[in-house]
Amino acid sequence: MYLAVLIDLFSRIVVGWSVSTRNDVVLIVEALKMATASRCPPVGLIYHSDRGGPYASRTYQHHLEQAGMLPSMSAKGDCWDNAVAESFFATVEFELLEGQVM
Repeated sequence: MYLAVLIDLFSRIVVGWSVSTRNDVVLIVEALKMATASRCPPVGLIYHSDRGGPYASRTYQHHLEQAGMLPSMSAKGDCWDNAVAESFFATVEFELLEGQVM
């Protein structure tokens, strides 16, 4: 199971999400569609993601362009820019496994 989330860095609110059995462009495009429908972001919004294949794909970059967003990616191996997303996923993992016998 894969979960893609888009988080507003100002409010720390998840503004778009999608779940799938595949980690592909369709997964993240669905999350992007939810985010843009709910927030109507202004043209020029900076969209930061990791360097994963689906995020770097031409298809996804096209969707960002159509939404008027400017893509941003960190240098290879630089994890600091994704700290908010990593923290979110750590919390989700902890909450799902809390109370589970390991």
